[in-house]
Amino acid sequence: MTKDELKGKIISAISLGCDKNKVDLEKMLGQLKEYGFTITDEVESADIVIVNTCAFIQPAQEEAIMNILAMEKLKDSGRIEKIIVTGCFPERNYNSFKENFPKIDAYLKLSENDTICQTIEKLYGLEPSKPIKKYERVLTNSPSYAYLKIADGCDNVCSYCTIPRIRGRYKSYPIDDLVDEAKNLVSRGVKEIILVAQDPTRYGEDLYKENCLIKLCEKLSKIKGLLSIRLHYAYPEKVSDELLDYISKNEKMCKYLDMPLQHIDDELLKSMRRKLDEEATRALLDKIKTNYPEIALRSTFIVGYPGETRSQFKKLYNFIKETRFDYAGFFPYSREPNTASYFMKKQVPNIIKRMRLHKITKLQRQIAKEKALELVGQTIEVLVDSFDSQSGEFLAHSQKTSPLVDFNVRFVDNGNVECYTFVQVKIKDFDGSDYIGEVL
Repeated sequence: MTKDELKGKIISAISLGCDKNKVDLEKMLGQLKEYGFTITDEVESADIVIVNTCAFIQPAQEEAIMNILAMEKLKDSGRIEKIIVTGCFPERNYNSFKENFPKIDAYLKLSENDTICQTIEKLYGLEPSKPIKKYERVLTNSPSYAYLKIADGCDNVCSYCTIPRIRGRYKSYPIDDLVDEAKNLVSRGVKEIILVAQDPTRYGEDLYKENCLIKLCEKLSKIKGLLSIRLHYAYPEKVSDELLDYISKNEKMCKYLDMPLQHIDDELLKSMRRKLDEEATRALLDKIKTNYPEIALRSTFIVGYPGETRSQFKKLYNFIKETRFDYAGFFPYSREPNTASYFMKKQVPNIIKRMRLHKITKLQRQIAKEKALELVGQTIEVLVDSFDSQSGEFLAHSQKTSPLVDFNVRFVDNGNVECYTFVQVKIKDFDGSDYIGEVL
């Protein structure tokens, strides 16, 4: 086979895990497209399939294994030729992977993502080409928005988290490179940039010896055609008055803050190695609600952490009831090897985790519904993400709702709506999962 013949191969990819992992895959797909491969969404019509995996917690690993096994079946049936596994799973379980999945043709560690084209060449017996340095990311979601990964790794040592072992130390990417990437995305029609990293609020401290998140946002704000900038995963100890003022006053900054808190009980927060205690957390939330009421708040919490008593869970439950977050996610504690909490005594039984998860999720669902209904009758601006031809409805999101995370805004066409544009919508109802709107 020649390299020209190799370029006739069709490649598909399965994207698992977080939006940061998605960016890694999109960059790999960009290299593959630049090489000359055809990219398709249809796995069964591909010659080569990439399974980009997550391994943060056990359920993510199980999802990765399920997808790998499904691809092995397709390979056994002759539907696909090669399977390549990338992402966090090979990084975490490289040696066991090779033993347990012998039908996989190649595993790429995170540091090897840039060798994806050369890896495929080797699989087909060809001499590796020079690395591809100039390429455009292949966006795998609606082109109305795109994620901009501003750093990788993490220096926090939360007791339950595997990320530092998988992704390594915190590493900020240069401002100029990020601005160039954002400009390219905007030139392709992207209207909203979502800044992501394991800890975006520490951006620049390793590279520039000072926090440069606002400086980065300021440079991004000057990009012509970029209309919105959203910040995901703001660690509470780094949410300063300066940052809150900047989000509030900059018209391009979405009035939205995704701030993982994990718990409210001091004993558990200390065990988790979180930086803020209950008093500081409540003070921060009170300040945001009082001084910045326009900022929508989202958070995430862990239930069933080792040693969590009934009274500690009740304290968290009451905290959620009192605080009334706009959006919140809850996860049962996952006992991961090589983390500090793995070796802790008083592990909470799974059945209790599930009961607590169900109870607190039900509470937050009711709170979110009540807050959503307060929007009925109001007119808001939304960014149109897609059109569902079956239902005849457009899907959109507002400044205060993050795509793929929070509630969609659904509405029918009035004859003037186009995807990837901003429109004014009057909220008519909320059906429990989405807002129902009417275009003005």
